[in-house]
Amino acid sequence: MRIKILILNMLLFFFGVMSLNGQGANQPPATQPQNQPQNDQAGKTDPLEKIILEDFEEAEDWRARATTPLGETKILKMVQRGIMKDVFDENTVPDGVDKDKDGKVTDPEQRNRIDKNHLLGVKTYFANRGFDRVEVSPPHEYIIKGKARQVSVWVLGRKFRHTLYVKFRDYRGDTHNIRLGRLDFFGWRKLTATIPGFLPQSTRFALLDKNLHFVSLFVTSDVHEVGGNFYFYVDDLEVRADKSDARYPGYEIKDNW
Repeated sequence: MRIKILILNMLLFFFGVMSLNGQGANQPPATQPQNQPQNDQAGKTDPLEKIILEDFEEAEDWRARATTPLGETKILKMVQRGIMKDVFDENTVPDGVDKDKDGKVTDPEQRNRIDKNHLLGVKTYFANRGFDRVEVSPPHEYIIKGKARQVSVWVLGRKFRHTLYVKFRDYRGDTHNIRLGRLDFFGWRKLTATIPGFLPQSTRFALLDKNLHFVSLFVTSDVHEVGGNFYFYVDDLEVRADKSDARYPGYEIKDNW
């Protein structure tokens, strides 16, 4: 009798497991919980906003000054197809750039780079090695809204070891020189520098237009280079600024009355 009861219990258990497996096979797969954080991250935006200070499409008013009275120092607004012909030439668009079936660029930002085809050329003369420098500046200083974190500019190098700097002015009137890098390369290169955190600037000063100001770009001669004529070319001067704390209810009202 006990054997029959044991066999009956085993059969009931066996058919119960088979029934549960059959119900699970007909149900749709469960949603993966790990996909939810990715959806949340997709809605986040970069807190650093790109600000184009100068694309040199209207750079006729820029001026150049050199420390040496010898030679000739001047600027020239020039035309070239895109910021870099080898990369953004419309007739030779590389595979990394999005384009349609006709070979035309589809991305608005990349399309904008091709349409804006002017750059600024600078000619000067270096006589005293390691001392002379040339400075190019806009007709007025550019005010940077928000807290500037990074500055960059495209430069066409000629394999000279001269060094490029960017000059800023803080709300106190003090100037700060930030090194972008040497020009010891051929072709176009984007030089980028981090703006140090000790520079006195804050988003709260943007309400009074007392934040960081862009003043100029300048190149210092290298002590190991031979003196003579020197050319360099720049395009697309931009900064990345943190504006996350600059917008709140009432931010448009300025305390300047």
